[in-house]
Amino acid sequence: MLVQPNTKNQNLPKPFLKWAGGKSKLLEQYKYYLPKNFKSYYEPFLGGGAVFFYVNQNLHKKAVLTDINNNLIETYLCVRDNVEHLIELLSEHQKKHNKAYYYEMRSLSYNTDLERAARLIYLNKTCFNGLYRENSKGKFNVPIGRYVNPPICQPDLLRSVSIALQSAVIDVRPFEDILKYANSDDFVYFDPPYHPLSDTSYFTAYSRYSFNEDNQIKLRNIFAELAAQGVKVMLSNSDCTFIRELYSDDKIFQANNLPTIHTISASRAINSNPKKRGKISEILVTSY
Repeated sequence: MLVQPNTKNQNLPKPFLKWAGGKSKLLEQYKYYLPKNFKSYYEPFLGGGAVFFYVNQNLHKKAVLTDINNNLIETYLCVRDNVEHLIELLSEHQKKHNKAYYYEMRSLSYNTDLERAARLIYLNKTCFNGLYRENSKGKFNVPIGRYVNPPICQPDLLRSVSIALQSAVIDVRPFEDILKYANSDDFVYFDPPYHPLSDTSYFTAYSRYSFNEDNQIKLRNIFAELAAQGVKVMLSNSDCTFIRELYSDDKIFQANNLPTIHTISASRAINSNPKKRGKISEILVTSY
């Protein structure tokens, strides 16, 4: 059974990146829905990895962490495999940070994985709302945020994350590849780009590849196939009619064996209008 983490220990591994839709603040609700027994943990939409870090510090299971965003995965690999050199580069970014330096870094391209990883973390810590967004050419295009002394270099956190990642498989893979790897005694957590609640809230392009309704349907079908194989599957998404109907379709799921849809209370932090930030419901779908 999962135990509650010791939140007083500041050296526990936790997300080192800000990420739209990050789950750190939802773990107190999620922990009641996590499976008690499984062999390996899979997360095909890695993002900030909050659920992985929670599972890792409590159960120490084998983990396979993947995402379609090559820049993100490269950064995780650098944290895992070369954290001390990465800390040195981030320390330099910390010293030089200002508005002009931010836009200079945003415009640059680097040749080494460590330089690219340090640049991504630097921009992530200093950009508007920690939002990761790429244009159609794969270029990071978020403006600078309004922060005083942003935590660009966090050596203790990065070292603890590096330790947590040592036993993890980290790779660039599309989410549908999960069908090649997960077995009946495994746990798969899907945290895809959320389906928009309205036309004005349409943001699904964390990378240059958008996530549309067809992708949501494809993901639902994979969820159903994994569930039919006995894999424990959990999925997060927006609380809207389209998503609820997807996971209530008895033509896709066997009759009387539909997944369970739970309602979660979350905070909306990314909105250009502060008055539109606040509590909102999301759903958590479980196959078990």
